[in-house]
Amino acid sequence: MWDFSIATTLGLVLRTWPFVLLRLAVYSLIAAGFVFGTVLGLVIGWIVGNALSGESGLVGATIGGLCGLGLVFGVLWWVRQYLVYLIKAGHVAAMDALLRGGKLPSGLPQIAHAVATVKARFLEVNVLFGIDILIRGGVHALVGLLDILTFWIPGFRAVNNLINAVLTIALGLVDEIVLAYIIRREDEPPADAARDGLVLYAQNAGPLIRNAVWIVLFRLVALALIFLLVLGPAIALAYALPDGLAGAGVIFAAIFAWGLAAALIEPLAIAALLQAYDRAIRGQTPDPEWTAKLDEASSAFRDLARHAPVPGAAPQPT
Repeated sequence: MWDFSIATTLGLVLRTWPFVLLRLAVYSLIAAGFVFGTVLGLVIGWIVGNALSGESGLVGATIGGLCGLGLVFGVLWWVRQYLVYLIKAGHVAAMDALLRGGKLPSGLPQIAHAVATVKARFLEVNVLFGIDILIRGGVHALVGLLDILTFWIPGFRAVNNLINAVLTIALGLVDEIVLAYIIRREDEPPADAARDGLVLYAQNAGPLIRNAVWIVLFRLVALALIFLLVLGPAIALAYALPDGLAGAGVIFAAIFAWGLAAALIEPLAIAALLQAYDRAIRGQTPDPEWTAKLDEASSAFRDLARHAPVPGAAPQPT
């Protein structure tokens, strides 16, 4: 049914509990930042709207809330590569090391050890971020290739749509799995390892998609349960706003649900997919035919060979 152990999945996450706590703290702050920016924009928009029209400020509050949400999103977009992504990459490195039988320091020093491993492999944070963007481009190309390979088969359109939806949702995990593969291949330039990791994913797309279906279903169910759990408190928070803005509680609930899912549910999904990927590629080498297909389909995949430095060389711009 699936190619990962639930016990091993839970074990990997529990043994890296310092990262789970760190993720919980970071994503809680991010969610709080989104809510604060939205509330501030709602209140300012409400006041300005009433002052200008002398009537209800619902329109102004809506515009202000959207502006506040967009402003916070813009700020976080620029800082995420230096904060969130190092945390995520470090957590992936830690879980992958444990999966391969390695040992990690216990307690909080585990975080410093794993992040140091990531920095040593990629030299600079901007290199890590640049490679991640190119990996995502390669995965998008893979989704398109799977659609091209089967679009002509009668009745496969619905299947293709499902595959595309699953891979799109799982896209945020695939790049982290490939990053784990890059960190494993210490004797290979990061860009070359990224290309190999994507090719291995492509040539094992069948079993990995099957596992991704289960993982995506689990994430959606967990997200829905978390959303229902936080909906009541979020609506109560929204009732503190001016009349007519209580509906913002749904937005607050969605934000907090996203933060909790990213902190608590995403590590479980990554641990499961790491196992499935490790089992699928064991003993394999990249298939030149799949390499050629991805080269033809994706400029991002081709660019991987030119955007990551050889360890010890000066970082190249990404």
